[in-house]
Amino acid sequence: MNLMRVFKHLLYFPWRVHLAFPAHTLHAIESAIHGSEQHHYGELRFAVEGALDIGELWQGMSARERALHVFADLRVWDTEHNNGVLIYLLLAERDVEIVADRGIHGHIAAGEWEAVCRAMEALLRQGQYEAAALQGVALVGELLQRHYPAQGRKPNELDNRPVVVRR
Repeated sequence: MNLMRVFKHLLYFPWRVHLAFPAHTLHAIESAIHGSEQHHYGELRFAVEGALDIGELWQGMSARERALHVFADLRVWDTEHNNGVLIYLLLAERDVEIVADRGIHGHIAAGEWEAVCRAMEALLRQGQYEAAALQGVALVGELLQRHYPAQGRKPNELDNRPVVVRR
């Protein structure tokens, strides 16, 4: 277990998430998701979490593993066409993970998702949380529009509101 990683997480108090993502920022993300989904056949979810708990750190859970858990917990996989995508931020590490359901996963290369994550992480390191989130939604939307364009009217199957993961 990496002690520096443990300290980062233990010292990342929940109120810090609300400073980085106040209500107006969460609303801006929701609006961006709504707008994005008008142009592609994907369903976006956005989740932000301050830190992992001590048990997860003890087990050596990675941000990717946690993102997979959040993907399942939020039921992002529960769409008719398996077209859900989760953008997950772990603030204690300023790490971004994107998890795509199997209906989309095969259409977009891992390197394209990684490029979105790295662009967002660069803004997070500068403390530009809202800009990082909005850029992530826009870039994921562009990928989805290119590889999974909207074909007529589609239902909104997943909630557009961002989730602040609390435990």
